[in-house]
Amino acid sequence: MTEQRKLILESSGYLKKISPKNFKPSIALITDINFKLPKYFKVIQKINLAEIPPFISLPEEDPSGKIIFTKIGNKDIIIIHGRIHFYEGYSMRNIGHFIYMLRYLGVKKIIGTDEAGTLNPRYAPGDIALIYDHINLMGDNPLIGENDEELGIRFPDMSDAYSKELFERAYKIFQKHQYKINESVYIGVIGPETETDAESGFYREIGSDVCGYSLVPENITAVHAKMKYLGISLLCRELIADKMREDKSSAAEKNKLKDSYIKSSYDKLEKILKDIIDAV
Repeated sequence: MTEQRKLILESSGYLKKISPKNFKPSIALITDINFKLPKYFKVIQKINLAEIPPFISLPEEDPSGKIIFTKIGNKDIIIIHGRIHFYEGYSMRNIGHFIYMLRYLGVKKIIGTDEAGTLNPRYAPGDIALIYDHINLMGDNPLIGENDEELGIRFPDMSDAYSKELFERAYKIFQKHQYKINESVYIGVIGPETETDAESGFYREIGSDVCGYSLVPENITAVHAKMKYLGISLLCRELIADKMREDKSSAAEKNKLKDSYIKSSYDKLEKILKDIIDAV
């Protein structure tokens, strides 16, 4: 057994031991730390990510995220509320660790949500993007290094990275609620600095619709682990080349606008997330 798998089994074994009785999640939701959990999630138990052995943390501070055990109706849903990021100094393997951990808890489907910027001039900040593919410009990924065949094959097929089955089910929920469907290619970059005008133009030129820092390494790991992944981005920034140069807003004004866009997109997602979970 590889050292990587030993650590994953240590984490999943701990969570199995402390999880609520008869809790058997097949679906996981992964969010950023600012994501406000809708009230229709019945919270059963919470634990800090920092409490899970083997205690993946940075020297400066422990991760602030939590594992939340919840129910919606008869479905057990496990939530990583406050994912870790590459730009925070965590390794790609650290990020992948939590995805494999979910697999060993019985999770077969992951809904990943994040805050992202729109590169597509037809999309509006405050809307939601439904991800169908990605471009990885992060310069790294969680599969580099020794491969454990028990976790997944050496060369996983990424042709259905964002499960077409889950995408189509979510698509129908968008239609049901008469939401604009922003079918998107997501470009993964490192962050945390915002994108330059030239970078935004380049990302759009090579085929991207939205830009973010979170979903790509999670998705790659999920595919490797044979888990289905649905990606949904909350569009909170406008990254339209040339238009960015003309924006004379101060940093404070931009942050205030970003917060209003996050609230708008969150409100939209809150109305349909339960239906999406029921559908997938």
